[in-house]
Order: sequence, then C-alpha cells, then structure tokens
Amino acid sequence: MLSYVFVAFLSVAVVFLPWEWLSKFLHETNQGPPVRLLSRRELSLYDGEEGSKGLYLAILGQVFDVHEGQKHYGPGGAYHCMAGKDASRAYITGDFTETGLTDDVSSLSPLQVMALYDWLAFYKREYQTVGLVIGRFYSETGQPTGALIQAETSLVEGQRMKAQSEAEKVQFPACNSEWSSAGGGRVWCSTKSGGVERSWVGVPRKLFSAGSSGVRCVCVEDPSAAEDDPNLQKYDDCPPHADSCSVKD
Repeated sequence: MLSYVFVAFLSVAVVFLPWEWLSKFLHETNQGPPVRLLSRRELSLYDGEEGSKGLYLAILGQVFDVHEGQKHYGPGGAYHCMAGKDASRAYITGDFTETGLTDDVSSLSPLQVMALYDWLAFYKREYQTVGLVIGRFYSETGQPTGALIQAETSLVEGQRMKAQSEAEKVQFPACNSEWSSAGGGRVWCSTKSGGVERSWVGVPRKLFSAGSSGVRCVCVEDPSAAEDDPNLQKYDDCPPHADSCSVKD
C-alpha cells in the first residue's frame, strides 16, 4: 500500500513541484548505506601513478574504481589524464588540456548533458562505484548541490528535446537527395525516405527548425496543411504538389 502512495505522490510532484525540490527529495529518500565521501585531494591520490593508492576517476561527482581498465586509465593509457579527478566536461568536448579537464559542465547544452549521463551509465555498468567526491556536485554531507540539480534539469530538457526531434522525424521524414555536376541537385520523397516507412509519399519542403540557423529537406504529407506553417517553405520553381524538386544551391 505504501508503494502505491509513493507512486501517487511522485505523479503529483512531477506536475506541480519545482524540479529542484523534487531532485533533492529523490536523492534524500533513495539513500542506502552511508556512502564514502572523498575530497578532491583524496581522489587525486588514486591516479594510478607509482605510490598511489589505486586507480579512481569521477564523473558528475560519482567515483569509480577503474583498475580493471588499467590499460586505458593507468600510466601510458589514452585516458590516464582523467584518473584521480572529475573531468566530466572532457567526456563531451574531448579537450584533454589542463583547462579542459574540469568538472564544470555548466556550458554544455541539454543534449550534451544527456550524452554525459550516458557516460555515467556506462561507468555504473562496467565499474565498481566507490562513493562521491565532495565539491561541485556533492556537499560535505553527500547531498546534491545546485550544480548537480542544474545538470539534472538540463538532462530532463535534453530528453525532452530528443523526444521532440524523434517525433518530428516521424511527422516530417527527410527527403532523398542527390547531386551531380551535370544535372545539379535534386530532392524527392518516397514511401521510405528518411528511413521512415509509410503509406504516403509526400512533397519536399524546406524545414526551418527553431534554434537552428540551418534548414533541411523534409517530406510533408499534406501540402495544403503546410501552407499555414511558417517553418515550412516551398522550393523555388517547384510545383506545390510535385514529389521531386530541382535544387539550384
């Protein structure tokens, strides 16, 4: 009975409560045995170098024992620069310089943060969790900080954006395209264009996505309905109901 009450509470909370409060609640109510808390200095003692205590790294404040990946994270390994620290941002940027090996992920986009959480899931799956590093993401008592809550909020936004993008690809599948020096460019629609199999063919239109300066060719099922959408534009010198259009540029 208690579990049903908890689920009902979460359903209401997701709708009415701020994400920051809900995140703190989930962290505080999902606590098991006391976790090990390491300072940044303590974590640095696990860099795998001679005389070190072991081979650890952290991502988003969570510490993992990666000694089984010695060839990757130990001295001479391609990712040794990440040992003994939290270099979360470098997993996305690929910047392995001293300034790039940082746990400051505030400049990452929501989709990049989502990719970072994919890395976190990888480490949870492949390596043993050691504990938490005190600093940017966790306080001295192991509670999530504002930076972690911000990252989790960005994760939710990234998931929303991805779901919206996937839905858009189904609604507006990509066109087929080709180009030759003799004939120029051509875009056209088919029942399988864009990797989306469907019963309709559609007509090519230029789709301007919000927040992006670029355009892409998509197939629209109903040309008349697309007339009212300012983000969908016809190709020049192409009949409105044609399923193939020449492209000059």
